[in-house]
Amino acid sequence: MSYGPSPQHFRSLVPQIDKIFKGAKPADIPVELPKKFELVINLNTAKLLGITIPKPILLRADQVIR
Repeated sequence: MSYGPSPQHFRSLVPQIDKIFKGAKPADIPVELPKKFELVINLNTAKLLGITIPKPILLRADQVIR
């Protein structure tokens, strides 16, 4: 199970990194917080570990790996 920022958040960091490479001071660049978080559940791993994931959690997941 993983809960964290969506991959789109990391793509939005590219312009900030570009500014740093071009000489901007990191302290002068505003911090961008993630706008969306994703819950991903790997049922294969859960099964191998003997863990049963409750159905309400599976329904809330953004992605379920079977």
